[in-house]
Amino acid sequence: MERADLLAEQLGLPVRDRRLLAQALTHTSWLHEHPGEAAGHNERLEFLGDAVINLAVSEALYARHPDDDEGVLSARRAAIVSATGLAGLAARMDLGAFLALGEGESGRAGRERPSILASAFEAIAGALLLDVGWEATRDWVVRTAGPELDAGVPPVLLKSPKSRLQEATQRASGGRPAYRLLEALGPDHDKVFRVEVSVGGEVLGMGVGPSRRVAETAAAAEAVEVLAAREALAAGDEWAQRQEPAEDQQLASTGEAAMST
Repeated sequence: MERADLLAEQLGLPVRDRRLLAQALTHTSWLHEHPGEAAGHNERLEFLGDAVINLAVSEALYARHPDDDEGVLSARRAAIVSATGLAGLAARMDLGAFLALGEGESGRAGRERPSILASAFEAIAGALLLDVGWEATRDWVVRTAGPELDAGVPPVLLKSPKSRLQEATQRASGGRPAYRLLEALGPDHDKVFRVEVSVGGEVLGMGVGPSRRVAETAAAAEAVEVLAAREALAAGDEWAQRQEPAEDQQLASTGEAAMST
């Protein structure tokens, strides 16, 4: 069976246009190596699917979290519809196994690459909208993202590590994080970036990733952990200092009692 037929069976939807679904699974790298063998790649469908997913997720979050304000709802949506979030949904349905990738992209673990998985997920949403309509597509998106839509994650954890780091440093010292690219190794199609983040000249974290943005996020996440550990240590020291006068007073009272006897 063709990959589009296999995916249609897994989706459980009345898919009629298998060619459209096949296009949603076709990466530009495959079409470049096989010109004329497909109706096109999936980037136009990705554009359409992005809007579909945003609306479906927004509607579901609005209904499921009636106590959240606009800011928290936006943060919840961003966590789901980000490249990382959509890649997680795609991985849940093993979407990588259905993709048509060029040999080079396939050899570079393209089937697990978050950006490719997220784009394909959006393209499928676009293809389904054109084929089975809004309601069926919306229900599929909501069903697939059910655990994320229902999760009662604290709002602070919904923010990106870079946002959390900036808020933490501004709260503590008024400073802003500064990111510095240390190196970018490898060929253009498979680079590895290493970035450090500092505040007030002090390096707080370092990150590595396939793009500068990913590396910066990893560095920020490490820095947030460093600052959290410092805050916990400071809170512990403050508690200990508060206990010392009480202990001294107790010892003094015990000594006075002993002398009086």
